[in-house]
Amino acid sequence: MEFEGFNKLKYIILLQFIIMFYTLSGVMAKKASFTNFLSKEFIFYYALEIVILGIYAIMWQQIIKKFSISVAYANKGMAILWSLLWSMIFFNESITVNNIIGALIILLGIGMVNKNGE
Repeated sequence: MEFEGFNKLKYIILLQFIIMFYTLSGVMAKKASFTNFLSKEFIFYYALEIVILGIYAIMWQQIIKKFSISVAYANKGMAILWSLLWSMIFFNESITVNNIIGALIILLGIGMVNKNGE
């Protein structure tokens, strides 16, 4: 995995976008859970979830070519942060101090892996 400076940053940002996109599947699943089973809305949200997961799978396969597998999977921890953000935006859930502390610990760990990873 030989890339430096701007190229590395570009691929890390792309990796984060892919992880953010992946977390939207959870949003669709939760939205579907608020609807009647097999209603039009239920089918719509679950179909959208499957489309998101399909696109994510293709994007994930392409981005892991750019990273060592340990770095790529360490960055999947960002899914927790994106999920916190989506829960606040889409479902008006509150974020607690413990959520923030946990998110900071995750960010520090991911930062260390990205800095030291290949």
